[in-house]
Amino acid sequence: MTDERFHETTLDNGVRVLSEDIPGVRSVAVGVWVRRGSAHERPEHLGVSHLLEHMVFKGTERRSAHELALSLESLGGSLDAYTTREHTAYQARVLDAHLPEALDVLADLVRRPLLREGDLALERQVVLEEIAQVEDAPDDLAFELHGDRLWKGHPYGRSILGTPDSVASLSADTLAALHRGAYQARNLVVAAAGRVEHDDLVKQAREMLGDLKGGDVPPETPPVVGGTRTGDERVVRATTQTHVVFGGTGPAHADPDRYAAILLSSALGGGMSSRLFQRVREAEGLCYTVFTWHSFWGRAGVVGTYLSTRPATEERAVEVVREELQRVADEGLPAEELSQTKQQVKGQVMLSLESTGARLHRLAAAGLHNRPFRGLDELLARIDAVTEDDIRRVATRHFAPEGQLVLRLGPA
Repeated sequence: MTDERFHETTLDNGVRVLSEDIPGVRSVAVGVWVRRGSAHERPEHLGVSHLLEHMVFKGTERRSAHELALSLESLGGSLDAYTTREHTAYQARVLDAHLPEALDVLADLVRRPLLREGDLALERQVVLEEIAQVEDAPDDLAFELHGDRLWKGHPYGRSILGTPDSVASLSADTLAALHRGAYQARNLVVAAAGRVEHDDLVKQAREMLGDLKGGDVPPETPPVVGGTRTGDERVVRATTQTHVVFGGTGPAHADPDRYAAILLSSALGGGMSSRLFQRVREAEGLCYTVFTWHSFWGRAGVVGTYLSTRPATEERAVEVVREELQRVADEGLPAEELSQTKQQVKGQVMLSLESTGARLHRLAAAGLHNRPFRGLDELLARIDAVTEDDIRRVATRHFAPEGQLVLRLGPA
């Protein structure tokens, strides 16, 4: 697990190419990332990055929509895409022998989408169904509403999917303008993990993407000014349970405090042995689901807790979570618990890296955030280096309940 074979090359036009050779596997996970997501959108164009991600699959200059769907599935592989707040990703997993075909398809998607008005009319309906699906899933909706309120208008709080009104207003010309401006060389990261030869990957990337224009400097997310919202808010919805999301700001991706935040999140709600699971569910029987969550972006991050409970037990469940957050903010983690949590997190990291997909995303994160790639030994050492003082400082700053927003979605 510690014998990592990482390589990185930047093409003359600015495309970054990263690879990690993993001995003993016969597959490769490969992707192309575009440094553009919902946090870079104009308010009147909410959801445009996500809709563009959908539209590229409706056909390219070289392949129809059906041919794109069949291209890698016919080889036993898979092809998918997703949009986040700060980037859009197109990725595939195939046998190592089929890496050239996979990269050719990915380059085709990124470079040559047709973006026809007729296809947009149909795909817009698909995205509207996706938005409606969130509206009908109270746990997903609670997170959407929490983000919108927490960030007080900052782009980190926007829905990645957009709104029904914004999606309905987007035109093929708007999508084409985004594609021309964002899908350029300096905005692209190509990464592959598995059975891969870096020189071969660079050669293929140069052949398929090397003539792209460099484009503008990759965009930055606007700084977070004015802080975030705190307090306790309720959104009335006729549900059987109340869905509760606690959350506040966390460290940015490049902040060394990220490791302490991960450890705190794990100790509080990272599994069956965590504080919240043991107290809220096991000791008091207040819920079936309770967990912590975190995300780290370029400008800031977010840490939080989710639980769902019946209205009769809602107040007690919220009270118990607040107590546990306050306790960790006041006391941090004792040495023995910190040591146990480090072992847990390190084990999870090492187990996750048996997946080529997990390694692919680790590679891509280094390229997207312009950070040095950290080998497994260095990553484990950074987790081990977190001190009790680090834990107390980060807990006080990011986990204290008075600094978080509580969003409750459920009956009045």
